[in-house]
Amino acid sequence: MKFIVVVLLTALLGYAAPLYFAWWSFAVTSFIIALLIHQKALAAFLATFLGLFLLWGVMALIIDNANSHLLSQKIAALLPLGGSSLLLIFVTAFTGGLVSGFAGLTGSLARKPAA
Repeated sequence: MKFIVVVLLTALLGYAAPLYFAWWSFAVTSFIIALLIHQKALAAFLATFLGLFLLWGVMALIIDNANSHLLSQKIAALLPLGGSSLLLIFVTAFTGGLVSGFAGLTGSLARKPAA
């Protein structure tokens, strides 16, 4: 149950925080969520990773469909992605997920006392 709550909170705050702060503020919210809702390190990483991976993936798909894949195909042609806009969306979501996951992992490990 904690896992689902962390995934949903990460997605919700990962959407809301960059509206008012810098784009990377989702990492701060992931850190705070993992700090307040304690899980084991792997579970915290996976939950915060999944929350932001899904958020950025869905948001990128919506934006990409709105402009008929024009920009994503041009960017995917510049990168070694074979011109695949879906692969670019996956890379985008994966990058955001990694940043969020590592912030969540840091938040989870920050609760443990130093040895």
